[in-house]
Amino acid sequence: MKYILSLFAFILTISICYGQSKTLDEYLQQALKNSPLIKDLNNQVLAAQIDSVRILAGFKPQVALNAGGLYAPVIKGYGYAAAITNERTLNGQLTVSKTFIGNNYLNTQFAAIGLSQDSLRNSVKLSEQDLRRTIIGQYITAYGSLQQQQFNQEVVDLLTKEEELLKKLTRSNVYRQSDYLTFLVTLKGAQLQLSQTKLQYKTDYATLNYLSGIADTTISEIAKPELQRAVVYDRSNSIFFKQYQLDSMRLANSRKLIDYSYRPKLSAFADGGYNSDLTSQYYKNFGASVGFSLTMPIYDGGQKKLAYKKLSLEQETQQVYKAFYFNQYKQQINQLNQQIREYDKLIAEINEQFKYSESLIKVNTQLMQTGDLKIADLILAINSYLSIKNQLAQNVISRLQLINQLNYWSR
Repeated sequence: MKYILSLFAFILTISICYGQSKTLDEYLQQALKNSPLIKDLNNQVLAAQIDSVRILAGFKPQVALNAGGLYAPVIKGYGYAAAITNERTLNGQLTVSKTFIGNNYLNTQFAAIGLSQDSLRNSVKLSEQDLRRTIIGQYITAYGSLQQQQFNQEVVDLLTKEEELLKKLTRSNVYRQSDYLTFLVTLKGAQLQLSQTKLQYKTDYATLNYLSGIADTTISEIAKPELQRAVVYDRSNSIFFKQYQLDSMRLANSRKLIDYSYRPKLSAFADGGYNSDLTSQYYKNFGASVGFSLTMPIYDGGQKKLAYKKLSLEQETQQVYKAFYFNQYKQQINQLNQQIREYDKLIAEINEQFKYSESLIKVNTQLMQTGDLKIADLILAINSYLSIKNQLAQNVISRLQLINQLNYWSR
């Protein structure tokens, strides 16, 4: 009964130390939720919506209350000229003004804000994609460290089991003491390697939590990342080319705004209130007035043509960047697909070699039980097994990293 309770306590301790297994989707959700950059960009989108409302409000009738007073005394002939200051004035007016513009000009301004919003939304998607690539890449790295740890644990368990058998055979003079010591050195080396891989997994796991914005010191075994290789069909709808489309639309809209800025502008106003110099019959100085203003640009020294030229240069630069980026994008996709295919072939070859190495370990284990095996041959087989297993794990992780890169460009 005491043994059962001790075993239960040991299992509970392991559960507490390692926590519950986490998946890649959980980390991605937490990272996107905790990202301050994505929150900032989303708030900028909302702020741009407010700018649209402010523009509309700015062209509605504006009402203002203006009041003022002045007293400039003249003492013994000294003071400001009364003809200029009137010695004393008092005024209070309520003014209503409105600027008249066409709906096309208003829609063009709204379009500029809409394009800014679309650009911000695309920036949100790009930031999410960057964050996904970073989190998935670190998750794969941590999973690779976990695989190395689990594999080294299997090797240590295997060697520990064989060490017990070899100890008995050595005591029975089936094997020499030097054979046992040679095997023991191999076991200690495997145990040291296991400690190193445990430390590496803890480091990679802590980095994964840090990048995801998770404040948790509990070590958990993460699940295998299930990454599906994406296929890129239509590059024109990619978020990486969306910004070039938005830039072209923004430049065309900017040209319209320049055109509208050179059209006549009409404003009208009306006011009413009190305006007096406080002389005789000051109580009759209540009144009202109406008026308008018209502005029509005639000559600006050629600024309009310069503004057009500046937009043309910006559009030319944008086209050069787009063409260069498209070539890089296409080359990157082709290169990643080629590398993944090569890794598929290499992994298949390693798996085939691994089967032979695993079979050799089993045969050597059986031969050792009868004393028909040289310990040097067993150690050589184990080292070969370790090397192949490490190669397999490293190539699988490298392939997953390439898939992560390919999927990054697929959105």
